[in-house]
Amino acid sequence: GRAARHIHGKAILFADTVTDSMRASIEETERRRRAQQTYNEENGITPQSIIKPLDPDLLRIYEADYYEVPAVAEEAVKYSSVEAIEREVSRLEKEMKEAAQQFEFERAAALRDRARKLRKMALELSENPEQPQ
Repeated sequence: GRAARHIHGKAILFADTVTDSMRASIEETERRRRAQQTYNEENGITPQSIIKPLDPDLLRIYEADYYEVPAVAEEAVKYSSVEAIEREVSRLEKEMKEAAQQFEFERAAALRDRARKLRKMALELSENPEQPQ
């Protein structure tokens, strides 16, 4: 098989000593590389990586992973101060740890994401205290 398929890819070989078969393989690879470079130069070819479109099914899955549900407008009203948001974040973190201990990782991840959004809200509120969220 091929060790490197990337245009700038290199194969790294780790060994204590270079055996005769390793040396022969390395020399053959270098010979082929020189021949390819010579051919490319003679024919004005510049190696390029291929560009192909993403599979639409994979793209849909990728986009679904990063879909964010917009926050409800009254959520900002629910927290009157940065301190109130910080208390809620602490409560969510405690609940997240409990969920993880019970191997409820999806719930723990949802709680983590909620805490992150609240931290962002607290930061925005502390930077712009006059503006309602």
